Amino acid sequence: MRKAAEEKIDFADDEEGVASGAASLGPDGGPLLSANVRYAKAGGAPAAGEAWLDDELTDEELAALGDEDFDDELLAAELDADDSEDFSFDPKETAPIIERPAAKKPGAQKEAAPAPLVATAVAVARAPAVPADASYGEDPSDYGSSDDDHRPVPRISIHAFCETPETTALLERAAVDRRLSKTHMTMHMGGLPKAVDHFQTASTPNLIIIEALEGGDSLFAQLGELAEVCDPSTKVIVLGRANDIGLYRELMRQGISDYIVRPKSPLQIIKSIATLYIDPAAPPIGKTIAFVGARGGSGSSTLAHNVAWCAAEELQSDTVILDLDLPFGTASLDFEQDPTSGLIEALSSPERLDDVLLDRLLQKHTDRLSLFTAPNLLDRDYDIDDQAFETVIDVVRGAAPTIIVDVPHVWTGWSKRLLQSADHIVITATADLASFRNTKNLVDIISGSRPNDSPPILVINQFDAKLSSVQPKQYEEHVGLKPAAVFSYEPQLFHTAATNAAPIVQVGAKTKTAQSIRDLTAHILGRTPVASKKSKFSLAGLVKKKK
Repeated sequence: MRKAAEEKIDFADDEEGVASGAASLGPDGGPLLSANVRYAKAGGAPAAGEAWLDDELTDEELAALGDEDFDDELLAAELDADDSEDFSFDPKETAPIIERPAAKKPGAQKEAAPAPLVATAVAVARAPAVPADASYGEDPSDYGSSDDDHRPVPRISIHAFCETPETTALLERAAVDRRLSKTHMTMHMGGLPKAVDHFQTASTPNLIIIEALEGGDSLFAQLGELAEVCDPSTKVIVLGRANDIGLYRELMRQGISDYIVRPKSPLQIIKSIATLYIDPAAPPIGKTIAFVGARGGSGSSTLAHNVAWCAAEELQSDTVILDLDLPFGTASLDFEQDPTSGLIEALSSPERLDDVLLDRLLQKHTDRLSLFTAPNLLDRDYDIDDQAFETVIDVVRGAAPTIIVDVPHVWTGWSKRLLQSADHIVITATADLASFRNTKNLVDIISGSRPNDSPPILVINQFDAKLSSVQPKQYEEHVGLKPAAVFSYEPQLFHTAATNAAPIVQVGAKTKTAQSIRDLTAHILGRTPVASKKSKFSLAGLVKKKK
């Protein structure tokens, strides 16, 4: 069916382009768009000779197409109505860039096999001119959620060739994202011509990102020149302005890995890169939630352990606690476990850590809660390589969906990187001036290093309305964060929990503090809050009281 459709494509008319034979998305051409669907949106009837398309689409093909069509006139009208609309594409298959042979005449297109991407002669599809009003820009509404499960991209080299300052700024924001922390991106100005000239004498990287403002024969001619100087294994992502399915399909046929139309969010580019280098069949990895105190004694560890227990036992999420306060950690005390050397063994030889060894080193507290307790020894120096912490956490992420990282109140290279790379950050502060100042500094440096993520989660602990020198509202006004939870000063409740080595949700199940912990845990994990169990109303009890 795809071959029959391509017979209908008119490559001769530069004004009409390839919209008359537009098809669904996909690197192999995909199913054809029904003429009835196209013309129904345009308010007319199918032209003579196009009705043959109507019965050739299955329900699955129609579902894959959705409501979008790529009729040039209709698309232009939609773009004028809403310039922020994005028509980017996500191919399921990619191929390395290939050497582009000389273009054939349009009439030879229908004889070419569409599937192979190597050693095949393809005709150049004429793309329409770039719209005069096309522009790049930032729209906060287009930014993806920080809750998206983005697996870190492996260590690759990236060269980006831009034509506009807007795109350069966008790529710079993507380059500093935590998901691209292992990659190395080099920026160039000059677009495709600069790329061709640069790689005449330089080796090609793993990935090339090209901003191309031109279309048609000029674009494909320059891509052909780039293919001649690039290694066959190099992948290419093109950033363009033309919303044209014909252009997209021809780029895929030429071996381009992806085509993104007018990207407005760094996450669009990051997702495209991740699609190329991350195996979609790989097992999921857990989310890391880093707890850090604004000052010592803020109760960050206590809160982390209670949230971990609630996540495991009430929200039924397999959870691992990493107590990284090696000399003074309290996880073993809070869960009545003997301190072990499991964590320090893993950190000392991170290259040996695998799933089998991890299962042996972890302490099982319950069926769903496991611990990496601190050794609590002061007779040795903990001179641990900074990279070891990241390596251990990467392995643990493959073992459970929820990873609670108890970060001690220290400021080192490894603690800073752990906070920057975590999926969520919880700052525990108290209502005093020192905590207020430190919270402001933490938020500033964390937000600056995580421009594409949501801000940290702020929790106020040990709050006393009469004695506290700083009110929660002041945190919101001057720090810029509204506290997700405010825990009142309840020394008796916390003392009872610590003495009995039990979580607050157990020893004070019906208290406001326990319910606040449940709500906070659900908020962090994106789950429905667990309601506290209330005692049932009994008329018999009232009768007894009256007697």
